[in-house]
Amino acid sequence: MYADEAELARLFSAMPDVLPVYHALEDRINETCGDVDVRVQRTQVTFTDRFGFAWASLPVRRRRGWPERCLVVTFGLAYRKESPRIAVATEPYPARWTHHVLVERPEDVDGELMGWIEESHQFSPAKRRCGCS
Repeated sequence: MYADEAELARLFSAMPDVLPVYHALEDRINETCGDVDVRVQRTQVTFTDRFGFAWASLPVRRRRGWPERCLVVTFGLAYRKESPRIAVATEPYPARWTHHVLVERPEDVDGELMGWIEESHQFSPAKRRCGCS
């Protein structure tokens, strides 16, 4: 499923040049994870297949060293993924790690990032069963 273009235009109005990066992400998620639900909310887009497994947003507060314009791609895993591409990783609950990757160009939505998102997609129903939500 694909997001409503009018809602996306509203969400990306502050950085319309980042919209092609989002479209690359949405295309790859649909290819990799199947036909998932896409919800455009006030500050982010949520990809869900019963449970949320990936999110896309614009940076609310840029940290020092972050690119001027980028898409923040978020996913969750049961463990901390180590990579220089991961800008921030936090553990809000035991065995629930949230990872944020800064994506500047459509070609940065590559096999590595999609592997992490696919792993998050597989983990999302398990986090409910294990009681770690």
